[in-house]
Amino acid sequence: MRLYQEIGGHLRRDIHGGKYAPGDRLPPERDIAESFSVSRSVVREALIMLELEKVVDVRKGSGVYVLPPPENSQPEGADSGYGPFELLQARQLLESEVAAFAAMQATKTDILQMRDAIDAQRDCIERGVSDDAEDQRFHGLLAQASQNSVLVKLVDDLWVIRQRSPMWQGIHQHVGDKNHSQIWLQDHQTILQAVLRRDPKAAKLAMWQHLENVKDMLLQVSDADDPSFDGFLFSSVPSELND
Repeated sequence: MRLYQEIGGHLRRDIHGGKYAPGDRLPPERDIAESFSVSRSVVREALIMLELEKVVDVRKGSGVYVLPPPENSQPEGADSGYGPFELLQARQLLESEVAAFAAMQATKTDILQMRDAIDAQRDCIERGVSDDAEDQRFHGLLAQASQNSVLVKLVDDLWVIRQRSPMWQGIHQHVGDKNHSQIWLQDHQTILQAVLRRDPKAAKLAMWQHLENVKDMLLQVSDADDPSFDGFLFSSVPSELND
């Protein structure tokens, strides 16, 4: 993955994660370049990439503005057809393998960026701020550490589906009543430690367990009598697949 694609991916995840809403103006090129420690030309290429994807609108003399997502840009069925547990099953299958591959492929830069995401997540917890952006950022960076842009796109798409799923959002409103943020933070630290040790089996199992913990949390706050409840239909990925 080229550097401008990496920066563009960061900005895309920030936008999809809600850091920048449609109509918002992104920070100036200079500020973005400084925040990622890259040249302005790299940022310019990243913004051109996002403009071609119709994620942003580059207005000469005014700035770069976030565009609303076009209706046909949503993954098929993202707004209705996928239940929370079906989505978790897909993530468990994909992201566990991504974590294993990342453990073999991650660079020093990847490690430092994931550490930064974990530090930011810890800071949010200490300040009592509920923010999924750093959670999403960590998962995106882990996929990026695989050095495979197709895997990055697949992981990003699963997060977009989550954000646009009314069923997921309905369940997620109740999560704040339970203190799960610290568990997610510890899970991320365990995953990163496995990546640092270049241990693909441990990384795969750590990601599997992380998403198993997410599933347990969803079961606690879900209404099993709701007709849309899909927790009995999509079981966890069999643990023997992680042996």
